[in-house]
Amino acid sequence: MKLEDYFNFLAPNDIRIKGTRIGIETILYDFIHRSQTPEEIANTYPSLSLEQVYATILYYLHDKEAVRDYMTEWIEHGRRMRAEQERNPTPAMLKLRRIKAEREAAKRQAAEPQTPSA
Repeated sequence: MKLEDYFNFLAPNDIRIKGTRIGIETILYDFIHRSQTPEEIANTYPSLSLEQVYATILYYLHDKEAVRDYMTEWIEHGRRMRAEQERNPTPAMLKLRRIKAEREAAKRQAAEPQTPSA
């Protein structure tokens, strides 16, 4: 079996592990940035086999420059999307922010010392 047989190349910026909806970026982020072992990664994602995790890491080690470019673009895309969501929050997000602010205000008020009334 060739290494590429483990993956579905859906687009230049979308490589998935065959038989799953998991992108290689998920495994590689855990491996590279979180320093997780292949065994830890396989335990985190029950739909993946340890062999698939190792194949993904080997794919990265085989062509580090191309995969680093892929990962950099994925990380930057995530940053752009979070910034866009921050600039244009959905009504649901606005409601959640309001609820959070109300709860924090209630906690602060409860933590304030109570003054006895005359």
